[in-house]
Amino acid sequence: MDKKVTLKKFGTFGGVFTPTLLTIIGVIMYLRLGWVVGNAGLLGAWLIIIVSFLITLTTALSMSSITTNIKIGAGGAYAIISQSLGLEIGGSLGIPRYVSQALAVTMYIFGFREGWLFIFPTHSALLVDLAVFLVLYAIAYKSADLAIRTQYLIMAIIFASIISMVLAAYYGSMQNSLSDTLQWGTFQGSIENKFSGSNFWIVFAVFFPAATGIMAGANMSGELKDPKRSIPVGTLSAIGVSFLVYMAVAFWLAKSATTEELLNNYNILIDKSFFPPLAIAGVLGATFSSALASMVGSSRILYAMGRHRVLPAGAWLGRTDKTGQPRNAMIITGSLVFLTMLLRDLNAVAPLVTMFFLITYAMLNVVVIIEQNLGLISFRPMFRVTKWVPWLGLITSILAMFIINSTISLISVALVFLVYGVLLQRKLNTPFDDVRSGLFVSFAEWAAKRSARLTQQQERSWKPNLLVPVSDPETIKAYFSFLKDVAYPQGSIKLLGLGSKEKCPELGEKIGQLSDDYKNSDVFSSWAVIRTENFSQGVNFANQAYRGSFIKPNITFLNRKDLKVHSEGFMEIIEEAARLQLGVLIYAQHPDSGMGKRQMINVWIRNRAPDWKISWDIGNLDLSILVAY
Repeated sequence: MDKKVTLKKFGTFGGVFTPTLLTIIGVIMYLRLGWVVGNAGLLGAWLIIIVSFLITLTTALSMSSITTNIKIGAGGAYAIISQSLGLEIGGSLGIPRYVSQALAVTMYIFGFREGWLFIFPTHSALLVDLAVFLVLYAIAYKSADLAIRTQYLIMAIIFASIISMVLAAYYGSMQNSLSDTLQWGTFQGSIENKFSGSNFWIVFAVFFPAATGIMAGANMSGELKDPKRSIPVGTLSAIGVSFLVYMAVAFWLAKSATTEELLNNYNILIDKSFFPPLAIAGVLGATFSSALASMVGSSRILYAMGRHRVLPAGAWLGRTDKTGQPRNAMIITGSLVFLTMLLRDLNAVAPLVTMFFLITYAMLNVVVIIEQNLGLISFRPMFRVTKWVPWLGLITSILAMFIINSTISLISVALVFLVYGVLLQRKLNTPFDDVRSGLFVSFAEWAAKRSARLTQQQERSWKPNLLVPVSDPETIKAYFSFLKDVAYPQGSIKLLGLGSKEKCPELGEKIGQLSDDYKNSDVFSSWAVIRTENFSQGVNFANQAYRGSFIKPNITFLNRKDLKVHSEGFMEIIEEAARLQLGVLIYAQHPDSGMGKRQMINVWIRNRAPDWKISWDIGNLDLSILVAY
């Protein structure tokens, strides 16, 4: 018997607002925002901040719309995309997203180490990394509750560091005149390139990762009391507060330091603070909290993919302990983080982290665009957004990817498609409904409406669509493969069961199985059962009714064996088919032939038949060509 799992649930402030805010207000604000202002000027820096937050805001609005429409399980964005577009697409984003989030943990640990070595330059870098990793892992492994409570402490430290900047401004640090700083920057570059020049988009690429992190709260979706309320309110509130903080800090730096100081000193924010140790504590707290949120969040993504059997050993990865903590997913995540730490330098793969964030943002917007345009009555979000919001989020996310690094963007997209192809081959069993069926139905409706406007028959697009009457499902087994060869690869088979009231239930079950067998053989098939004692009347009624369907039968397939039972009805069927301009195929098999046990059908066609304009170079000599002629 399974043990009863008791899972601690979190509210909006602890589960979403706190981790999201602490992930956005991170190391870039403390160590790179001054450099951004020094290059772009205050107006340029404000514009970069606005554009960056606009991208994340539109995606957050789209995510909020989706989360107020469906019940979100564990896994955050992975769960949202999977429940909307299917496990294959969700997994193709979830797997690289999980790996990149684990890499982000390592990068945040390295960022913490830089801040620590600023205070204690003689300490061993490797030992600092290991110590931080062990503390992080211990907190995350213990429980998400301990991680959230730890983040409360860190948020207090960061708030204190911001107060230190306010006090510095109050006591006279803002000595520069606005006339000198309220202008567009000269983009002189950085220490690393010996100030050989930069441009707006390079500076934007440096700053933009600061605005990512809106998924930190959504990743905890499986452990929220009310995700439909907490994710929109917590995420949007965190974005609003962090945006105001970045704008205010950029203004304070522009007024408190010269351009030369901003460009040459990455620690200018620390130096200009009223109490520098508090700013250093803010750097350490920001990197530690971001690493902690990524550690907890990534393990939840892995756990969710394990539950859905997206990954090998899914049953083991999707297991929790008696308190509901995904211990096994935490073990794998901790091992991955530890191994990447041994690389000692992640600069080469660091852009991938940002790219997978942006790809995820783009797909979240795609989900909303699809849902809004399908017109399904099931899409009734409590939080509605106008149609231009997801389009703006999609376009800006894609543009940001290629602005930051076009080569890495293409590699990231290729990896997503590669994972999608692998998952597609696995034929995953989706345990929930998604919008794919609605998407295909909408395309079919669109095609049907356009096709209905055509006044002439389209012989060039002719395909064999067979109506196959079946009174005894056992007889069809003898020519099952023959029908498949006639319809394959682009045709279809509609199985029509004809039987008495007593036989219909059993007949429907057997014909349904035959239809599934055709589908498994890559031939589109559907079926229906008509309750009738009159064979020919049932076939004729079906042909008449199907004239109003989109994919209507153009061939009625009759088995000569049925002639013995329904001899008078065959001519009625042929005459009605002629009236409806349908073809008729009669399958006749010699009593002593082994057609039902055949292994292969051989068809010979002369190279230049007298009346056919046909030759060997047509590329397709399947049986449907013969049927057409």
